[in-house]
Amino acid sequence: MINLEISPKLATLVDQARQAALAFLRPNSRKYDQAEHTYPTELDTLASLLDGLSASGGGAGAAGVRKAKKTSKGVVNGANMSLAVGTMEMCWGDAGLLLAMPRQGLGNAAIASVGNDDQVARYKGKWAAMAITEPDTGSDSGAIRTTAVRDGDDYVLNGEKIFVTSGERADCVVVWATLDRTKGKAAIKSFVVDRDTPGFELVRLEHKLGIRASDTAHFRLTNARVPARNLLGTPDILPDQGFAGVMQTFDNTRPLVAAMAVGITRAALEKTRELLTEAGITIDYDRPPHTQPAAAAAFLTMEADYESAYLLTLQAAWMADNGKPNSLQASYAKAKAGRSATDITLRCVELCGTVGYNEQSLLEKWSRDAKIMDIFEGTQQIQQLIIARRLLGKTSAELK
Repeated sequence: MINLEISPKLATLVDQARQAALAFLRPNSRKYDQAEHTYPTELDTLASLLDGLSASGGGAGAAGVRKAKKTSKGVVNGANMSLAVGTMEMCWGDAGLLLAMPRQGLGNAAIASVGNDDQVARYKGKWAAMAITEPDTGSDSGAIRTTAVRDGDDYVLNGEKIFVTSGERADCVVVWATLDRTKGKAAIKSFVVDRDTPGFELVRLEHKLGIRASDTAHFRLTNARVPARNLLGTPDILPDQGFAGVMQTFDNTRPLVAAMAVGITRAALEKTRELLTEAGITIDYDRPPHTQPAAAAAFLTMEADYESAYLLTLQAAWMADNGKPNSLQASYAKAKAGRSATDITLRCVELCGTVGYNEQSLLEKWSRDAKIMDIFEGTQQIQQLIIARRLLGKTSAELK
């Protein structure tokens, strides 16, 4: 059974992550929001500290971890739970800066999730971004057009990728491509492409609504040759498994995105509580919301919404640590946390009036940062589709 209390081991990690957020992320939050595409040099020191934590079994960043195998050792709070609670704390500081952290990219999670031991070893210490979305392929990952054709000991990749988080700064990019477009989702595989690969061209960097500290790139692949050993998972096209191999990545990364959303949401709630208290509004947990001021009642509703997102995120991480299938729960967490972050941060801006809307506080920034949490790693609508299909026992062809 899942224990909702933070263990002493995790409490130490949470404290370390909170200190990093206080010392490095929150103080530089506004600076790099205003200086988009400028590399945050302060992160070099913090990244080294996180590398040390990871090596010692901690890890408060966003790098990937392997899903545990089912064990008879009892309940485990392992790397996935550590990563989730650490990510919450770091995004309480600043989500954009966490995404800009060296060696903490979503591509790292992909390599850790589905890569073999050789791939994990070869790319240890590397910063890996992940490239899924294409100009003509948004939420439907199964419609990917980028192709990978086997040629001797290499695959030759051709296509375009957009909205690649940390694409310019990363050492390598995990690129999703199809081996045979006539075979549908089963032919989609992921490849680790080094940034200096000939034919792998950076087209441009995007200007964004939020998470501006993190660079977002557009790439073009023109006859880019990638060693066959850089294919993550099996090279075989297995129609009965769909593209389960590459989708395993999402089982690990969606709870991480949920954790990021939870961190942003908590930051906004804490600041809103502070501002409401200064305005003389008391939030009383012993009285029904309808008997309190409208602002206090709204805050209580938002806090309950936040708690549900937080608990769903812990559940998805806990299941991964304990070798339990968590695809459904990962989508639960991602859908709930993404929507809650968007709704709550905007409501906080509204409740706090001019202080929330201008740059006097970080509330307006958090509302902008929160929106991407409801979009990347699978939009809100896609998460609802996944959840509905699993609950109803429908295939993607039966329920679109």
